[in-house]
Amino acid sequence: MSDDDGTREFSEESMTEQEAPDDGELGAPSLQAAIEALLMLADEPMSTVALAQATRQPIAQVESTLRELADQYQAQVRGFDLREVAGGWRYYTRLECAPLIERWVLDGQQARLTQASLETLAVIAYLQPVTRGRVGAVRGVNVDGVIRTLTTRGLIEEAGHDPESGALLYRTTSTFLERIGVASLDELPPLAEHLPDLADLDEVLDSVATGE
Repeated sequence: MSDDDGTREFSEESMTEQEAPDDGELGAPSLQAAIEALLMLADEPMSTVALAQATRQPIAQVESTLRELADQYQAQVRGFDLREVAGGWRYYTRLECAPLIERWVLDGQQARLTQASLETLAVIAYLQPVTRGRVGAVRGVNVDGVIRTLTTRGLIEEAGHDPESGALLYRTTSTFLERIGVASLDELPPLAEHLPDLADLDEVLDSVATGE
C-alpha cells in the first residue's frame, strides 16, 4: 500500500515475520542493542511502529523486546526505567534516584561561575537588552555555551527580539539582582562607561565580519 508521494506505508500487515530481514541487515549486535541505541538518541518517545521501521523488524518482535528490556531494567534495579508513555517508549530516571538527581542539580546551580560566565553576565547587565551577537562582539569570543549556562541558572532570560535583526535579546533576571544583593539595575556600580555603547557595536560587528 502506498501514499500520495509514492512512499510505502508501514503497517503491521506489511511487516510480517516472513518479510523481516536477516540479522545482518539490523545494523546492530542485537535487536535489544538496536532499540537501546535508538531510544538513547531520540528527543521524544518512539512508538513501537517507529522502532520497527528503524530496525526493519516485525512489530510483534519489537514489542516483545521492549517489554523484555523494561523487565530487565526493573529486575536489575538500574538507574533508569524504560516506560511506555503517550504512545511511545522512552528512558526515565528511576524514581528511587530522585534525591540524588535533585542534589546534583542544586549543587550545579550553586557552583561558582567561571570567569567567562562572569564577564558575559557583566556585559549583559550593562548593555541589556542585548543580542548574543553583540555580547560576543564585546568579548571577542563565541558565547553560545555561556549564554545557555546563564539561562539555565536563571541569571538571564530572553527579552523579545531585536527590531532590526530579529535576533533574540537577553536581559538579567530578578534572581541576578538577588544574587548580587541589589534592588534594581540602577544600583549597579558605574562601569558602563568602560563598555562600548550599543550604537558603537555595529561598527565592531562590521569590523569583525570584514576582518578589518
